[in-house]
Amino acid sequence: MRIALDAMGGDFAPNPNVHGAIQATRQTEDLEVILVGDRSVLEQQLDGVDSLAGSISIAESVGVVGMNEKPTVALREKPNCSIARCWKLMADGDADAVVSAGNTGAVVAAGLRTRLFLKGVKRPGIAVTLPTRKGASVLMDVGANPDARPDHLLQYGVMGSIYAREILGAGEPRIGLMNIGSEDGKGNDLYRETHQRLSASPILRDHYVGNVEGRGLYQGEADVLLCEGFVGNIVLKVSEGMASFMMKSVAETLLAELNDERERAGAVLSKLARRYRYQEAGGAPLLGIDGTCIICHGSSDADSICNALGMAVDMDAHHINSQIVEQLAAHIADV
Repeated sequence: MRIALDAMGGDFAPNPNVHGAIQATRQTEDLEVILVGDRSVLEQQLDGVDSLAGSISIAESVGVVGMNEKPTVALREKPNCSIARCWKLMADGDADAVVSAGNTGAVVAAGLRTRLFLKGVKRPGIAVTLPTRKGASVLMDVGANPDARPDHLLQYGVMGSIYAREILGAGEPRIGLMNIGSEDGKGNDLYRETHQRLSASPILRDHYVGNVEGRGLYQGEADVLLCEGFVGNIVLKVSEGMASFMMKSVAETLLAELNDERERAGAVLSKLARRYRYQEAGGAPLLGIDGTCIICHGSSDADSICNALGMAVDMDAHHINSQIVEQLAAHIADV
C-alpha cells in the first residue's frame, strides 16, 4: 500500500511526520510512504536512513497551508502545497491514501475539490473514535460538513456503522442521533427530519436507538452518534479540553495525597492517560472518499503519525470503501 503523507503539516513538522513514517515502514510489511513536502528539508531529515530505501520516497511540493489560514484562499493561492499535492497523488492513482496533521479545513477542502467521492456518497464526513464506559463509539461528523442535510446524516449512519463494526469490532452497531433531548420531536428541523428518516430507513431502523443527549455519549448509549460538523467539532474540542483538565486535576490531587507512593501512583496515571490520549488512535478517517484519508491532530507526535498510517492500512485491509458503496446502493434500492 502506498500512502501520501503530508510531511509539512502539523505544529512540529516535518520531524514527527518523517520519524512516524520511518516507524511505520519498519513495522508494516509492503508499506510505502511518500513524504510530500520540501525535498531539501526532507532529504536532511532522512540523511543516514539507508535501510528504508524503497519504502520511503519524496514528492516535491511548494508551500504549506498554515493552521490559521483560510483553507479555500490558501489552496487557491498555493495550488501545489503539500496538502493539495497529496490529494493529487491519490486522484492520479499514485497513492492509495492520504495522511495529514495539517490544517483540517484545508485537508477537507482539497478533498472536496477533487470530487473524489465514492459512488453514491453525497458528502464525506470525519468519523472520530471516542472512549465510553462500554468501550468506544464513533462520532460523525466532527467538522467536514457544518451545513449537513438529513440525507447526509443518513449516509453518515451507514458509513459510521461499517467503520464501527469493522475497525472497532462493534458487532451490530447501535446508531444514535445527537440531540438536545431524547424525546421524539426534539431539536431543530434538521434533527427532527433526520430522526424521522432514520426511524423509517429499511437498513438502519433496526439499529437506531433514537435521540441521544450529550451526556449519553460517554455512557455508551450508542456505538455510532450522528450530527452535523458544527456540533460535532464543538463536542470534540470540549471533550479534548475536559479530558486534559480532568487528568491534570486528578493527577495533582492523587499525587498530593499519596506522597509515600508517588512513583506507583504516577505509573497508574500514566497508564490511564495513554488509554485516552489521541495519539493512540492516530487520527480520524474522512469517510466517503474514493481512497483513504486520515486526519491527524495538529500536535501529533511520531507515534501518532505511525498509528495514523497503520489505521489507513487497516481500513484498506477491511475493505471499508467497497462495503460503503454496497450498503448505500442497497439503501437507495430499498427506499
